[in-house]
Amino acid sequence: MKIGELSRLTGVSVRALRYYEEEGLIRPDRSGNGYRDYCEGADEVVRQIRGLIDCGLPTRIIRDILPYLDGPADLLPPVPCAEMLDQVAAEREQLDRRIHCLVRNRNALDAYLRAARKAARV
Repeated sequence: MKIGELSRLTGVSVRALRYYEEEGLIRPDRSGNGYRDYCEGADEVVRQIRGLIDCGLPTRIIRDILPYLDGPADLLPPVPCAEMLDQVAAEREQLDRRIHCLVRNRNALDAYLRAARKAARV
């Protein structure tokens, strides 16, 4: 599929897809005329990348962990790099803090909606 179609399928801009390619997150083939040609399943990879970016992970970490997220366990490096493990662990802790904050905010919105709806019925 061409870059425009991938953009439409994923809701990710063409500019962002080109950035993902520059960062080594996706690697499209090139057709004879030089157009990018994305394989089947590229849309799922792009959605996963977008989700990780939305969670705050930097592209340098996404690039390193992306091959392992959906692949078989034997793809994992036999001896993981300690620095990389520390970076991923720190990102996970930050993600946990964000999740906690999001849940707290969602609960506050739910409480507001319940109170507002109750008041609207009166």
